[in-house]
Amino acid sequence: MTALFPPPTPSSVVPIRPPLPADRRPAIRVALFSGNYDCVRDGANRALNRLVGHLLHRVGAQVRIYSPTAPRPAFASIGDIRSVPSLSLPGRPEYRLAIGLTRGVRRDLDAFAPDIVHLSAPDLLGRQAQKHARARGIPVIASLHTRFETYLDYYRLGFLRGAMERYLDRFYGDADHILAPTPPINAEMAARHGAARVSVWGRGIDPHQFAPTLRDPALRAALGYDEQDVVPLFFGRLVLEKGLGIFADAIAAIRARGHQVRPLVVGDGPARSWLAQRLPNATFIGHLSGIDLGRAVASADLLINPSVTEAFGNVNLEAMASGLAVLSADVPSAASLIDQGRTGLLLPPADVDAYADAASALIASPARLARLRQAAALAASHHRWDDVLDAVVCAYAALLPDRAPPLAIAPCPARSGTG
Repeated sequence: MTALFPPPTPSSVVPIRPPLPADRRPAIRVALFSGNYDCVRDGANRALNRLVGHLLHRVGAQVRIYSPTAPRPAFASIGDIRSVPSLSLPGRPEYRLAIGLTRGVRRDLDAFAPDIVHLSAPDLLGRQAQKHARARGIPVIASLHTRFETYLDYYRLGFLRGAMERYLDRFYGDADHILAPTPPINAEMAARHGAARVSVWGRGIDPHQFAPTLRDPALRAALGYDEQDVVPLFFGRLVLEKGLGIFADAIAAIRARGHQVRPLVVGDGPARSWLAQRLPNATFIGHLSGIDLGRAVASADLLINPSVTEAFGNVNLEAMASGLAVLSADVPSAASLIDQGRTGLLLPPADVDAYADAASALIASPARLARLRQAAALAASHHRWDDVLDAVVCAYAALLPDRAPPLAIAPCPARSGTG
């Protein structure tokens, strides 16, 4: 019998690139400003930590991170973190809000004398750091990680959306270069701010952590699932803006169509109790990391992701890499990853019946489900961390024309126009 996900052949294994020799590592200095670098374990913070590791160990850069910090970090982070004064958000203590670029932080930043200032959050700290850098002639690069304007609708603050969109437009417009997470957002930013000032910083996959081969029949059995059960997954932080209400309603609608599914929920957050009340027979296994996370994801069968707030959608990519069929809200982040009908399904974001119909059709057609899962895993395997992180360093290099480029790993593409 042919395996659904055959092991990779030697020619398909991605080689690990060796570090650069010390004499080829120009020590550029990067000041990274983050909203919560290790306070919350989410896709944006994990990507930033990977970038810092890449800059330190592959490029030989000096990196200093300015971020709020929590008494207990959410995960073991990478790099030299300088804690900035901050306040915890009411009702969401895991998030901290920097009170701005204080005098002490300014002194530390000036002493570090960065070549590049990288802003990863459009908060007060990021905005003031942007103005400080520009006043000193330091190039500023801003990376977009979250569609913050979409959060407002979940907290009945939709009347503020116009004001927030205008603020975000000024924030990104005042950067020398913008890193967009997907081609659609790249095109959107290019139309507003000029194509020469925008490039794509996508996301990669760790094939040791997310792979179909991590599917674990013993784990499924321990959680009470039979091998023939089709297990829908919710994977991510349990907060309302991830579309938890749509997910819960979709599960109810799938059951109403005669499929007694029991969803698997991987992750934790302040809305866990709310979701548990809506889905009393779901299996909640909390926050996981490393191989345990990869094993849990790969042991489900299809991901239902109704979130519209992601700028990239790490959850979709990680589920695809794990060999799941992905049923995602049809938003630009998902559309840039999913080939409709071949590597996943894109659905109207708030249409509960659309999710239920799509899931029911896959449950009724094991062969189609298997094809989607296999195609998704193959497509995700092309997202390699070294490649996407090299693209960031190329963006840095383009802003430092008077210095040796900080990237000697691979040639950077030529840029048209001026930044």
